[in-house]
Amino acid sequence: MLLERMKYSMDTLTTGEKIVASLQVTIIGIAIVFVALLALYLVIRIMEKTIGKPAVCHKIECEEQSTNVKNNEIAEVEIDNAELVAVIAAAISATLNTSTCNIVVKNIRRVNNESPAWAKAGRTEQIGSML
Repeated sequence: MLLERMKYSMDTLTTGEKIVASLQVTIIGIAIVFVALLALYLVIRIMEKTIGKPAVCHKIECEEQSTNVKNNEIAEVEIDNAELVAVIAAAISATLNTSTCNIVVKNIRRVNNESPAWAKAGRTEQIGSML
């Protein structure tokens, strides 16, 4: 076998045999990596099924909650901020992997940006270089 001959000395092999042997070693290495990745994938899937329980959101409850929240919160939230509230609720629900019916935005306030001028200029330069 070519791999057995490679085990002891590469000097006795011809150039064609060296190329074929290197291709065999490459294919064996790739096969080992794919088998290991497949095993890791299967272990992760099994752990998801056994450990992770997905959150169940009932659509009927969400609709009832959202109508109650809308009636109570319309007086507090300005109409101009409706889109802002929707965007913030969507971002929070995406981060927490939950439905928007479980999130109630009660207060929105702006946080002052106290970054130095050089940090703001650096961020602007970085964003400009990406475009």
